[in-house]
Amino acid sequence: MDNDHGEKNENLCHSLAHPQYNFAEKQFKMINNDRGQSLISKYVWVIETIYRRRKISFKELNELWLRDDISRDVDIPKRTFDNWRYVIWDMFGINIANEGRGEYRYYIENEEDISKNGLRSWLYNTFCVSNALANSQSIKDRIILEYVPSGQEYLQPIIEAMKENRVLNITHYNYWKDQEYNFDVQMYCVKLFRQRWYMVARSTYSYYYEKGPRIYSLDRIKYLHATDETFEMPKDWSTEDFFDGCFGIIAEQSVKIQPIKLKVSAGQANYIRDLKMHESQEEIERNEEYSVFTFNLRPEFDFQQELLWNGEDMEVLEPYWLRKEIAGKIKRMWNKYKED
Repeated sequence: MDNDHGEKNENLCHSLAHPQYNFAEKQFKMINNDRGQSLISKYVWVIETIYRRRKISFKELNELWLRDDISRDVDIPKRTFDNWRYVIWDMFGINIANEGRGEYRYYIENEEDISKNGLRSWLYNTFCVSNALANSQSIKDRIILEYVPSGQEYLQPIIEAMKENRVLNITHYNYWKDQEYNFDVQMYCVKLFRQRWYMVARSTYSYYYEKGPRIYSLDRIKYLHATDETFEMPKDWSTEDFFDGCFGIIAEQSVKIQPIKLKVSAGQANYIRDLKMHESQEEIERNEEYSVFTFNLRPEFDFQQELLWNGEDMEVLEPYWLRKEIAGKIKRMWNKYKED
């Protein structure tokens, strides 16, 4: 539990351990079947309803519940709702608290966590989208989704191996050498970026082990299985530190975190203002023609590709070496087209 939530969450944690709330554990075991999926839809409905209303009594919540098709005209028993609150805390880290006086209205005590970039926030948002799509079968031909070749068939065994610190044997395809390699790795973490899953792992072969963890794309894994060998996670390992200052998935420690200043056209600035390019982004100047944004990150290949993707709407002001680097790439691109 997050200490920032104070005594209420600590009490909630103790309550979860009470035999009365063994219900929560049973609910988790049902997630992989149809009934479990139905329960998740109900949890998401409760969270979204309370989140939208800010504060709501149980009576009001039940009235809204009965108006929705999800209820099938059946009330929410108060005891069931209380049990759902504990499952919602365990599953999403969202604490549905009670005022404890007056109308005894319910509210989300830590609603700021819903927007945080964490696993439980991602799970919640994913379930919200899944829930909305599942209830939209009548217009399914009007909903277009993007195909994601993310190698997700390997995600579950990778996560299981991480739980047990078990060494994995993988066959991975190398684009640059056009060749497959088979080797053993120690799994450190997984990361989702641009709808592709990646894993950070360390080869057990001494030469590569000394080079530290490397990043492998799951969609280039051709074979994977868990071995009987286990390992100990380094005590000084931190996923957050490993990706500190990174724009995306490239984590080249030799590239130092440094201040970046970009000049962005007014039209494009609207988009990156609403959806930040990086958590360090700050807008320091704004007028009718352009805005100036600053960042503090490692300007690696994936960040440079993002700059090029924005084309003429984005100009590097600082540092000078990055401005020259981008200018060089643009010049080489121009040389390929100038004779047409």
